[in-house]
Amino acid sequence: MPMIRSTPPADGGGTSPVTALRELSLASAAPAALRAAVRTGVADALGETPVPVGELARTLQVDAAVLLRLLRNLRCYGVFDETADGIVHTPTSRLLREDHPQRLKYWVQWVTEPWVWELWPDLEAAVRTGRGHFEERYGEEFFAHLHKKWQDSTEVFNKSQTELSTLTSAAIAESLDLSDVKTFADVGGGRGYTLATILEANPHLHGTLVDLPAAIADPDPRLRTDGALAGRSRVVAGDCLRDIPAEADVYQFKSILEWDDERTVTALRNAVRAGRPGSRVLIVTNLIDDSPEVRYATGIDLLFLLNTNGRRHTRQGVAELVERAGLRLEGVAPAGLLLHVVETSIPE
Repeated sequence: MPMIRSTPPADGGGTSPVTALRELSLASAAPAALRAAVRTGVADALGETPVPVGELARTLQVDAAVLLRLLRNLRCYGVFDETADGIVHTPTSRLLREDHPQRLKYWVQWVTEPWVWELWPDLEAAVRTGRGHFEERYGEEFFAHLHKKWQDSTEVFNKSQTELSTLTSAAIAESLDLSDVKTFADVGGGRGYTLATILEANPHLHGTLVDLPAAIADPDPRLRTDGALAGRSRVVAGDCLRDIPAEADVYQFKSILEWDDERTVTALRNAVRAGRPGSRVLIVTNLIDDSPEVRYATGIDLLFLLNTNGRRHTRQGVAELVERAGLRLEGVAPAGLLLHVVETSIPE
């Protein structure tokens, strides 16, 4: 007779509360492993056939034993897999390849940059005080510090935003009825991937890309002076927290109004000043209370708290900000599976 009795999990077959809590407390290993895999080039080194871990390690010039340990952790999350013949891709790990059409390689790097790991311990202080403390820690606001001290991270950010735009721009263009619109301004639009997609879908439309000089230094090829959309577009340097140098029928803020509430209201008020009565102001975002990715939405909400003292919005929260900015809320509608369009207008 065995001396040790088998004890079933407390919940009758699923993960026990003890196991769930132990795994959650070590969940930071997963993003660290993801970053290491991206930075060492694992995904790009793998093709369509299995590769023995020793061979893969030699190609990447890394330690085979530690690489295997890294991949064991990632396999728990469906990132890479192993067969008798070696390491293979999964649908999730393929998204880390440079050439994947839905690539998330740079977004993964962006949310695992060294400064991110420096900030997470500040969450306790934020809970106690009600705000993030980035400026007290570094002596200047987040993006100014990013451009000055973390140039490589700035480039990762720009590429990560283009990746997210690639995932969502077609859905945004399809969801917007711009048939009666002549001019469209994408404020804080980065390199302009979304604006270019919207212009391609609306041949009658003229668009303006507005963002900081560093963001527009290398715009989408379609928006360049020799690009396919050059005749219907312009690229303008501007800071929406100061003024928006474009008069338009529609102003779009896509996934940027996630600073503290005061800065968000300031940006919206600047759109009111730049526009005219009847102009529309669109806030394209992932609302927490309607998000299909609640772990993502609530996680990025906490990161925004720590780097810009910002937030991801709820329907009620964004409605209050719109009202404070002097805009009229016209409605909220989904844009594809991931985003929502909050439509507002400048009152007559």
